Amino acid sequence: MRVRRGNYSRARRSPRAWRGVSDVGLALAILALLALSAARLDQVATRQVAGTAAVNDGDSLTLRGERIRLRGIDAPEHDQDCRVDDRAYDCGARARRALVELAGAGSVTCRGWERDRYGRLLAHCEAGGRDLAEAMVRAGWAVSYGDYAAAEAEAREAGRGLWAGDFDRPRNWREGRRNLQEPPHDWLGRIVNFLRQLVYGTGSV
Repeated sequence: MRVRRGNYSRARRSPRAWRGVSDVGLALAILALLALSAARLDQVATRQVAGTAAVNDGDSLTLRGERIRLRGIDAPEHDQDCRVDDRAYDCGARARRALVELAGAGSVTCRGWERDRYGRLLAHCEAGGRDLAEAMVRAGWAVSYGDYAAAEAEAREAGRGLWAGDFDRPRNWREGRRNLQEPPHDWLGRIVNFLRQLVYGTGSV
């Protein structure tokens, strides 16, 4: 069977030509990703906010119009009940009061760059020279959520706050009600938040 030279040559060049098209497509995709990253870099810059804070619940507050989630901890939800001496009590409200007392020690300063799925700034906050998140965990009114494991162990050993009785970890309590979850504030959660901000910006998703 005779094969025409021209057709045979084109057939041999075809895989190479396709590779060339693939390389161009990959290069364009990388350029598009770089352009998107450059456009979003301002979204992941570290922000600092200071002033008088309004406390929303045991792990979040509002400061100069900025909604802030204390990074590394998780506190009971506002309608969550816990138990001590076989009696139920509103541990969400109690955790909020604890943060109100801590935040009232002076001007609150918060620093952070991550955003959670609700668009809140994940930040480390201080008032009166104290780390608010660490103080909440050490007092037993919040639990570790990627940080402050040593403070949680101390509070549990001393039976402080939530540890004086029985309670569901806030994450487990939310899961039972099919609420949206955010990743723990560990290294993996940091990567997830970074990628989310590059793609979606600072708004909630």
